[in-house]
Amino acid sequence: MTHKSHPLPRSPKLPEPVAAAPEAVPFPAADAVDSGVTLAPLVGRKTPIIGIGASAGGLEALEQFFSHVSPKSGLAYVVVQHLDPVKESLLPDLLQRYSQVPVVQVRDITLVEANHVYVAPPGFEVTLLHGVLHLLKPVTPRGLQLPIDFFLRALALDQQANAAGVILSGMGSDGTLGLRALKEKAGGVFVQAPESAMFDAMPRNAVDSGLADVVAPAEQLPEKIVAYFSHPLLAGPLDERMVDRLQNSLEKILILVRAHTGHDFTEYKKSTVYRRIQRRMAIHQIEGVDEYVKYVRENPVEAELLFKELLIGVTCFFRDPEVWQHVKLEVLPALFAAHPEGCELRAWVPACSTGEEAYTLAILFVEALEELKPAARFTLQIFATDMDKDAIEKGRIGFYPENIASDVSPGRLARFFSKVPGGYNVSKEIRSMIIFAPQSLASDPPFAKLDVLSCRNLLIYLESELQQKLVQMFHTSLNPGGYLVLGTAETVGAATHLFAAVAAKTRIYRRLGEGRGPAGMAFPLPGSVARIKAQELTVRAASVAPVVPSLQTLADQLLMKRFAPTAVLATAQGDIVYFSGKTAKYLEPPAGKANLNLFAMLRPSLRQPLSDLFYRTVRQKLPGKLDAVSLADDGVGSTVRISVEPVDDPKAFDGLFMVVFSDIVAVPVKAVTSASGETSQDARVPDLMLELARAREEHQATREEMQTSQEELKSANEELQSANEELTTSREEMQSMNEELQTVNSELQTRVDAFGRANDDMENLLNSTDIATLFLDRLLHVRRFTNRATSVIKLIPGDIGRPISDLTSDLKGDLSSDAADVLRTLIFKEKDVEATGKRWFRVRIMPYRTQDNRIDGVVITFTDITSSKHLSEPDTAPYS
Repeated sequence: MTHKSHPLPRSPKLPEPVAAAPEAVPFPAADAVDSGVTLAPLVGRKTPIIGIGASAGGLEALEQFFSHVSPKSGLAYVVVQHLDPVKESLLPDLLQRYSQVPVVQVRDITLVEANHVYVAPPGFEVTLLHGVLHLLKPVTPRGLQLPIDFFLRALALDQQANAAGVILSGMGSDGTLGLRALKEKAGGVFVQAPESAMFDAMPRNAVDSGLADVVAPAEQLPEKIVAYFSHPLLAGPLDERMVDRLQNSLEKILILVRAHTGHDFTEYKKSTVYRRIQRRMAIHQIEGVDEYVKYVRENPVEAELLFKELLIGVTCFFRDPEVWQHVKLEVLPALFAAHPEGCELRAWVPACSTGEEAYTLAILFVEALEELKPAARFTLQIFATDMDKDAIEKGRIGFYPENIASDVSPGRLARFFSKVPGGYNVSKEIRSMIIFAPQSLASDPPFAKLDVLSCRNLLIYLESELQQKLVQMFHTSLNPGGYLVLGTAETVGAATHLFAAVAAKTRIYRRLGEGRGPAGMAFPLPGSVARIKAQELTVRAASVAPVVPSLQTLADQLLMKRFAPTAVLATAQGDIVYFSGKTAKYLEPPAGKANLNLFAMLRPSLRQPLSDLFYRTVRQKLPGKLDAVSLADDGVGSTVRISVEPVDDPKAFDGLFMVVFSDIVAVPVKAVTSASGETSQDARVPDLMLELARAREEHQATREEMQTSQEELKSANEELQSANEELTTSREEMQSMNEELQTVNSELQTRVDAFGRANDDMENLLNSTDIATLFLDRLLHVRRFTNRATSVIKLIPGDIGRPISDLTSDLKGDLSSDAADVLRTLIFKEKDVEATGKRWFRVRIMPYRTQDNRIDGVVITFTDITSSKHLSEPDTAPYS
């Protein structure tokens, strides 16, 4: 059965939306192009390379394709087919009869030139490096070979947006993974219309994957490919100035996408968004952005297609194998060791697309458990989320095409997948560990108390401000010591105080700190709800009675204030996280944008000596000190002593450094005078001096009392702030738990609906066969029966769960004995048995096998053969 779509209304000058998903609209048919027609050549740019994959029935499709290729198209074509590795290929000679451009068989180290066709030889895999074709011997000479995927992946890595993939007639799903790689690099994807293909499996898999930009008959594809690469927006590198000039139009497009999908892409990198919009415009042959805005408004399906284009949902099993090897050998064993008593580990895979990465993590967890065999019991709960509901649904189903064999080893395929027609199903053991749910990272609350968070190849598409927000959110979501796994081109940026690199090359980071996250960091809430919650927290916090500090606390605070030296606490990069004492004498805010870096705030005369001392201490992890450093900036010429030492206790201060400033007071020289023997003429002077001393003492006492009151208020305020932070943390945890419960409930509801539909299907199927069927469990209790079975055994719905031996049967013999024999020997039985009323039934008893190949009872069918028995009158006997 072929898939057809219905075109949408369109403006007179614009083409209809191109099929990029199963429900999309096919590219409009074009008039046949005579082989002699010359299309406009591409000039002033690198030659685009077109990778073409075909298999069964591919010769006819290739002939149709190349008979319409212009000799001056400016493109290069590389054809990869499924060929017998030991037989010589005649494909170059056959294609040359229909092609106006030279057709040659690829040799090792072949430079790709425009207006040439290159055909892969049998027995080799073709790869590409800097526009030069190379030949490699397959790793396995026989067995499942995926040469189309292999070449298209190499083509995507080497040429990126300057390439396109074409899938023609063929069996299987080879080429789909290669198209995903091309799509990620902004390459074009062209697919033969399945209804026009001799064998539609390969084209249909490509279309169903949602990757196709253009779907058309083979003879129409060359013209559309040339038109795509001839588009002026794709003829050169991306112009950042053009992106700035078109900011208003780009925002209008994103507003239309948000109105259609509910998702906001304004914080994605403008260059990424514009490049994806350029591709859509080139596919539709639209030259102006304003014209494309109009097109999106008139064709809502284009907004959906652009939404999927912006998501860049490209993934595969065990992508970047060295990363996952490190997770298996380092991260998971460390988590096991950190919980010797055992526990349920929690992981989150945001932007999971169709779920391959989440399943990869689950497989590695099971393998690590089997290899390490920890004494305690561990389980893993994985939350897999994405904005694309279609991708989430595919991940939830857990079905993947046969070509995943290129990424998953045969051992893992046998252990964690079950082979089904057309591909593989994920095993129940792995599937049960993962909960899939739609979610937007930018607007929905995150999951909390996580041990592993894997967000790979998403941050590179986001603006730096959103990147930092997400990194802070990841820090809050992870448990202390939890692990963050990023893409190989991503880092935590400036958040080195939140995460420490475990393996820089693989971009795996460990969470630093013991608390829930930086002060003030909270999970995002919808606007109105956030305001209401903030008001509630303020009222509740205000009702907390201040705690009166003890005498020891007051004394300690007084000593710290009056006698402790001035100091600051800083990170290894010099970023100040805490001030103690009056630092204005040594530090001053720099002019311009606020900056709390120690070396930016230091007085000029202290900057050089302290810089040397600080970095020496960071390198050596040993305390250091400078004596008698002149402070020439205070106008007095004071002298200061500076010491720097690493802080590792308490544990929360690990990685921080204390910088202490101490003034060196010069000892005054006492003046020597001779006694004159004269007495004061004013007798009031001693009294005035005494009164002045008393006033000074009273003034000092008043100051101390005021300072004590200030300290009490400060302590009360700190207690209040602590209570407020605890309330905020509790609120965040409750909100995260609520989000989790909603996700689990959604997953369970989806499963209940699926089970309900499957149950209805099975009921209708069993009843429609008109065969009496009885299902028994391992104890030979009734589990299920069809309506027809009641004519053989006296059954009512209330009999479910009762032993078969307790029921009345019209059969002459002991049915339960034979059922027990089958359950014991696992060998089916079949015999003709007489029933009351001169009826005869053919009774067939078989073991009941579950999907994971367990025996869980027996299935008994009763086929009425009364008519045939009466005609033949064979010798039969009842059960005995």
